[in-house]
Amino acid sequence: MHLPASAVRSLMLTLMLKLLYFARLREALGVSNEHLVLPANVSDVAGLMAHLAGRGGAWQSQFDGSTLIRAAVNQVLVASSATIQADDEIAFFPPVTGG
Repeated sequence: MHLPASAVRSLMLTLMLKLLYFARLREALGVSNEHLVLPANVSDVAGLMAHLAGRGGAWQSQFDGSTLIRAAVNQVLVASSATIQADDEIAFFPPVTGG
Protein backbone atom coordinates (compact mmCIF):
# COMPACT_ATOMS: atom_id res chain seq x y z
CA MET A 1 0.00 0.00 0.00
CA HIS A 2 1.38 3.39 -0.98
CA LEU A 3 0.54 6.40 1.16
CA PRO A 4 0.91 10.02 0.07
CA ALA A 5 3.83 11.87 1.67
CA SER A 6 1.47 14.02 3.73
CA ALA A 7 -0.18 10.91 5.20
CA VAL A 8 3.22 9.43 6.04
CA ARG A 9 4.27 12.66 7.80
CA SER A 10 0.99 12.71 9.72
CA LEU A 11 1.40 9.08 10.76
CA MET A 12 4.99 9.68 11.89
CA LEU A 13 3.93 12.67 13.98
CA THR A 14 1.41 10.50 15.81
CA LEU A 15 4.17 8.02 16.73
CA MET A 16 6.65 10.59 18.04
CA LEU A 17 8.29 10.80 21.44
CA LYS A 18 9.87 13.94 22.82
CA LEU A 19 13.13 13.11 24.59
CA LEU A 20 14.87 15.48 27.00
CA TYR A 21 18.43 15.06 28.31
CA PHE A 22 19.71 16.85 31.41
CA ALA A 23 23.01 17.47 33.22
CA ARG A 24 25.83 15.03 32.36
CA LEU A 25 23.69 13.34 29.71
CA ARG A 26 23.22 16.60 27.84
CA GLU A 27 26.94 17.28 28.06
CA ALA A 28 28.03 13.78 26.99
CA LEU A 29 25.52 13.48 24.14
CA GLY A 30 25.81 17.05 22.91
CA VAL A 31 22.04 17.42 22.65
CA SER A 32 19.39 18.63 25.09
CA ASN A 33 16.32 17.28 23.32
CA GLU A 34 15.08 15.46 20.25
CA HIS A 35 11.99 14.00 18.70
CA LEU A 36 12.11 10.28 17.94
CA VAL A 37 9.67 8.03 16.14
CA LEU A 38 8.60 5.40 18.68
CA PRO A 39 10.37 2.19 17.60
CA ALA A 40 7.91 -0.67 17.08
CA ASN A 41 9.80 -2.95 19.47
CA VAL A 42 9.96 -0.42 22.34
CA SER A 43 7.17 -0.38 24.92
CA ASP A 44 8.86 0.78 28.12
CA VAL A 45 11.60 3.08 29.40
CA ALA A 46 14.13 0.21 29.63
CA GLY A 47 13.51 -0.68 26.00
CA LEU A 48 13.95 2.95 24.97
CA MET A 49 17.23 3.14 26.88
CA ALA A 50 18.43 -0.03 25.14
CA HIS A 51 17.43 1.48 21.79
CA LEU A 52 19.40 4.65 22.57
CA ALA A 53 22.44 2.61 23.71
CA GLY A 54 22.29 0.88 20.32
CA ARG A 55 23.34 4.14 18.69
CA GLY A 56 26.86 3.42 19.95
CA GLY A 57 29.54 5.84 21.12
CA ALA A 58 28.50 8.24 23.87
CA TRP A 59 24.94 6.93 23.62
CA GLN A 60 26.08 3.44 24.50
CA SER A 61 28.26 4.57 27.39
CA GLN A 62 25.41 6.64 28.88
CA PHE A 63 22.54 4.18 28.36
CA ASP A 64 24.16 0.73 28.68
CA GLY A 65 23.16 0.40 32.34
CA SER A 66 26.64 0.95 33.77
CA THR A 67 25.58 4.27 35.32
CA LEU A 68 22.33 5.12 37.03
CA ILE A 69 19.90 7.23 35.02
CA ARG A 70 16.52 8.40 36.21
CA ALA A 71 13.57 8.87 33.88
CA ALA A 72 10.36 10.83 33.96
CA VAL A 73 7.43 10.22 31.64
CA ASN A 74 5.22 13.25 31.17
CA GLN A 75 6.93 14.90 34.16
CA VAL A 76 6.33 11.98 36.53
CA LEU A 77 9.35 10.08 37.90
CA VAL A 78 9.06 6.44 36.81
CA ALA A 79 10.84 3.09 37.02
CA SER A 80 12.51 1.68 33.92
CA SER A 81 9.61 -0.77 33.59
CA ALA A 82 7.15 2.11 32.98
CA THR A 83 5.18 1.83 29.76
CA ILE A 84 5.67 4.51 27.11
CA GLN A 85 3.53 5.41 24.14
CA ALA A 86 3.38 7.85 21.27
CA ASP A 87 3.25 11.53 22.23
CA ASP A 88 4.96 10.93 25.59
CA GLU A 89 7.67 13.24 26.84
CA ILE A 90 10.53 11.26 28.36
CA ALA A 91 13.20 13.06 30.35
CA PHE A 92 16.49 11.41 31.31
CA PHE A 93 18.72 12.74 34.07
CA PRO A 94 21.25 11.53 36.63
CA PRO A 95 20.11 10.93 40.20
CA VAL A 96 20.04 14.08 42.29
CA THR A 97 20.43 14.60 46.00
CA GLY A 98 19.24 17.41 48.15
CA GLY A 99 20.37 18.78 51.40
